[in-house]
Amino acid sequence: MMSGEENVKPNIRTFNVPVGAWCKKKNIAEPWSVVHKMVASGMRPDAVTYNTLATAYAQNGATSQPEGLILEMQNKKLYPNARTCSIIMSGYCKEGKLKEALRFMRRIKDLGLCPNIVLFNSLVKGFVDTMDRDGVDQVLKLMEEFGVKPDVITFSTIMNAWSTAGVMEKCRQIFDDRVKAGIKPDAHACSILAKGYVRAQEVKKAEELLATMIKSGVRPNVVIFTTIMSGWCSSGRMENAIKVFYKMYESGISPNLKTFETLIWGFREAKQLWKAEEILRIMEEFGVQPEKSTISFVADAWRSIGLTKDANTMLGSAKSEEKTSQKSASAFHPHLLQIPSAVTSDQKGSATRKGRTVLRDGDFSLDVSSLAAKPMNLFHTCKFGERPPIICRQQSQGQLGVYSQIAQQCTVVLMN
Repeated sequence: MMSGEENVKPNIRTFNVPVGAWCKKKNIAEPWSVVHKMVASGMRPDAVTYNTLATAYAQNGATSQPEGLILEMQNKKLYPNARTCSIIMSGYCKEGKLKEALRFMRRIKDLGLCPNIVLFNSLVKGFVDTMDRDGVDQVLKLMEEFGVKPDVITFSTIMNAWSTAGVMEKCRQIFDDRVKAGIKPDAHACSILAKGYVRAQEVKKAEELLATMIKSGVRPNVVIFTTIMSGWCSSGRMENAIKVFYKMYESGISPNLKTFETLIWGFREAKQLWKAEEILRIMEEFGVQPEKSTISFVADAWRSIGLTKDANTMLGSAKSEEKTSQKSASAFHPHLLQIPSAVTSDQKGSATRKGRTVLRDGDFSLDVSSLAAKPMNLFHTCKFGERPPIICRQQSQGQLGVYSQIAQQCTVVLMN
């Protein structure tokens, strides 16, 4: 048995294991000690050995050292592979030495290797993060020289950079180049474009993008719709924001908490606090539960104009409603949102709408369930003369719980 063990000799894998172990500890000296023992035992380091050493250098912020290893590998008739190049490229990018990374990328061509799209995308992202336009252009030119076509990630990364910078002409150009390259627009790319237009206060162009998406067979998502709504809200164009909401509903896209919070914020900024509170009612009809912070946001708005009592009542009612919901989470009270003499139900229980109804005083309420028939009656127009509405909670507390009703003469416009 002993004689058998004495005849066992270590192979290259036996040496590579401790080399890797030391490298993981970010120790550079010890791995080389193992390599010297390897050579002394009559074996030569292989590509795995050198790649492991290169990784250790890169992790220690000394990426220039692995480049020297390439020359040593060539002297020993070992050729660097894609893994070697990836380690060095990633190291330079991590250190922020993008010019060095670009220089090494050109050297790869002399080594007879072709960088893959992942390496190019890493370099593109590096230049994008530093807003180096010239660097991005050089990488794209180099990709063309290597015959590597930009992919979805390449285009999205560059688009996002232009979008964030507010340079929408360039962002749109990249979007169009992407289409010319045979890559169909997707929701992510369109979302980047929409956000850019909103940042640049070109909300109309962002909304026009919806038509482009539908024409291209791309279904807009809730993020894009909400982004456009936020643009109109920021400019105080709440009527336009609501129209986008209708488009979203008609497209079969369900609004989320962010959607409603955007509208609430918009109405608050537009000093239409009664409509902001109305959104809270509408949320529940869509199955979206308002956060405590959302309710507090509206209550704070009422408090800011001196209606502290109403704000406190709203918060108190919210707590009571929360306890009630915990007891009966699935309970639904259709009378809370019903418009008298304006809504009928079919055999399936879905609501339908009838014409135009004038509601007064305590009769004010909103039938959101009739959205199933047609969404355009979701919001109404209240005629209060020149002054804003007065909130009356005495009649509403028993009927609506958390949310108030408007105790002024209102005309509910049901649009056909």
